[in-house]
Amino acid sequence: MVSQFGSLGYTIMGKTADLTVVQKTIIDTLHKEGKPQTFIAKEAGCSQSAVSKHVNRMLSGRKKCGRKRCTTNRENRSLMRIVKQNRFKNLSELHKKWTEAGVKASRATTHKLVKDFGYSCRISLVKPLLNHRQCQRRLTWRRRTGLLPSGPKSSFQMRASFVFHLETKSPRVWGKGGEAHSPSCLKSSVKFPQSVMIWGAMSSAGVGPLCFLKTKVTAPIYQEILEHFMLPSADQLFKDADFIFQQDLALLHIALKTFGHVVVDDPTHV
Repeated sequence: MVSQFGSLGYTIMGKTADLTVVQKTIIDTLHKEGKPQTFIAKEAGCSQSAVSKHVNRMLSGRKKCGRKRCTTNRENRSLMRIVKQNRFKNLSELHKKWTEAGVKASRATTHKLVKDFGYSCRISLVKPLLNHRQCQRRLTWRRRTGLLPSGPKSSFQMRASFVFHLETKSPRVWGKGGEAHSPSCLKSSVKFPQSVMIWGAMSSAGVGPLCFLKTKVTAPIYQEILEHFMLPSADQLFKDADFIFQQDLALLHIALKTFGHVVVDDPTHV
């Protein structure tokens, strides 16, 4: 219920934080004149407890109550930069990277500041990547409509994306209102993700070159790998020293044709 008192006719407000500038001025003036708090509350249009709290807090010279902030504005800006660098990091990753810079704050403080920045954790939208056929059709359409010049002076660039693992569900992203279609908040996806098989060798002396395999690995292909990749890398790493080449017991590794490329001194494998 709203009530009004006095000639000024101000609305009663129970909390000190709800006092207006005019009410605070009236309280300060009447308090300096020595008026009682009941009279001040009636003239200012507020409760007596609000007058008492305002007088004790403001006129006594006491500073603002509450615990001091544990982070500075500079540290808060560094947290905002971390969030903008990668929107797909979860709260634990953001807190870990922020505290690694020397900031002493709890996980709850990190979450509160991220929320104060206006970010909220939500499920990101999925944007399918274009395949080669779709890129060619769009390129042809742009040339036909005159949006893209064609000829010897034209310069084109292409960027290929190699997908090794694709999550089945959309990850969560930190975003503000209206940023659902922002490039930094979208997750890329493909209908048929591709994979690639890579062969490599490593030892205490170093690592050898990587061999990207485009076909299924058979015994003849494995022999070519040993001849063109394993032996040159072994000569480069070990020089003329002896070494032991280890491999598992896959069928293509223990094939009879492969023994011409791999020498095994163990009599049980001869």
